[in-house]
Amino acid sequence: MSADIAAGIPPAAALFQSLADETRLRIVQRLTRGEARVVDLTTELGLAQSTVSKHLACLRDCGLVDYRAQGRQSFYSLTRPELMDLLASAEHLLAATGHTVTLRPAHEQAGETVS
Repeated sequence: MSADIAAGIPPAAALFQSLADETRLRIVQRLTRGEARVVDLTTELGLAQSTVSKHLACLRDCGLVDYRAQGRQSFYSLTRPELMDLLASAEHLLAATGHTVTLRPAHEQAGETVS
């Protein structure tokens, strides 16, 4: 493997590792519908606050999620629109292997063409 290719592997591995965890993927999937507070995520996903916070920290470290403070509350959202393209590709790849999954909200899927 050339040095140029090898240099890109650690960030790519970190990205895929951040999405490889089911809980983090559920959080990302929820955030595709819009921003949410930790309390919203714990309620909607049925997870403990400490679990949600830990996984949000991981997603923040990867640059996929960030938050904005409003008073004493923090609202989390996805930071990279490119993530929607990655989720779309994952949906298509999984469909090709016989596994139908929805990772993005319906309005994100409207009007797209599947090749």
